[in-house]
Amino acid sequence: MKLSTDRIIDAAMAVFAEAGYHGLSMRQVAKRLDAHAGSMYYHVPNKSALVQLMADRLAQQAYDAGSAALAALPDGAGWPERVEAQAVSLRQALLRHPGGAVMFADSPKVLSTGALSLMERLLRTLKDAGVHDEHLGIAGDTVFSHITGYVLQEQSEPPALDVSAEDVAALHRRFPMTVAAAAAGRDQDEKFIRSVRLLCAGIRALDEQGRW
Repeated sequence: MKLSTDRIIDAAMAVFAEAGYHGLSMRQVAKRLDAHAGSMYYHVPNKSALVQLMADRLAQQAYDAGSAALAALPDGAGWPERVEAQAVSLRQALLRHPGGAVMFADSPKVLSTGALSLMERLLRTLKDAGVHDEHLGIAGDTVFSHITGYVLQEQSEPPALDVSAEDVAALHRRFPMTVAAAAAGRDQDEKFIRSVRLLCAGIRALDEQGRW
């Protein structure tokens, strides 16, 4: 197949999913494409540009999904529902790409316009809700950091542990509330939505009280 920027991004995201940022290289991407590394430079000048293109693709997919989710809200939906729609669509977009949370976390550092568009829209939602300007940055960063961290845990591979029944019983006795909390509400989608609603309630309360 003819080499193209889209094919290079596809291959790069596959390499990133397997090896992370430090394992990503133009040479490895070329190998996956069965192409010469030099032939890729016509489409993508270097690794930094490639990472930016990857982050932009991921963020643009999330932005488009968020636009659809916002459009589907009923008339008169409040700002917490609008924040929730954006958060849910972003999480789903990140989950579709192995390593998506890591890539999104680094996207502002590579000046991804897609990621900046996501933040701009969230900040506009919060500002329209009446959140004071001096609180917008903290509120927006908190929401996005929560989404990224939540997906990062979902996408991480659990370590292989050799734990005996006695060890498990001891943990239950020592940390009864933590174990009970972990066992309750195992549905990740529901837990995520409830966590976003908790954040929105906190943002509203702190902004109203001026206790930032």
